[in-house]
Amino acid sequence: MVHTKALVEKKTQDQELVVQKQVDVVVEEEPLEDIQITQELFEAALPIVKERFQQLGKSMELAILGQPMRVESGKIFLEIMGSVQEELAEKMKADVVKIVREITGANRFKIELVMKEEMDSSNRVLYTDSDKFVRLKQLHPALAEFQRIFGLETDF
Repeated sequence: MVHTKALVEKKTQDQELVVQKQVDVVVEEEPLEDIQITQELFEAALPIVKERFQQLGKSMELAILGQPMRVESGKIFLEIMGSVQEELAEKMKADVVKIVREITGANRFKIELVMKEEMDSSNRVLYTDSDKFVRLKQLHPALAEFQRIFGLETDF
């Protein structure tokens, strides 16, 4: 019985020494080098990021990764269109950050979403005569005066 008790005490002491050595090892690690993300680093990593999402079969996320992206002062700006892409982009941001960190070694950056208009009103296609006339009046305000004086109509 005394022998068993001595063995248990010796085993707990050995375990405490192992834990203490593990703590010492963790404390002695060198600090990580601070690598800033750049446009070149990100563009080099982007094909690998896209490939990983393709392997997972995430086509909607691939479409988002196909949108224009730029890197400025430690932030990656990702252009998205609409609320559906916004939701997907929010969900995939953590995965993209993780993959880019693995590939580039950059450790201080984040991804910000930039909402892009789906269609500018200035680039809208004008089909009807009324729409065309309204647009012309916006470009040339004197047309509104001509319409009033001469009674111009677009519909016959």
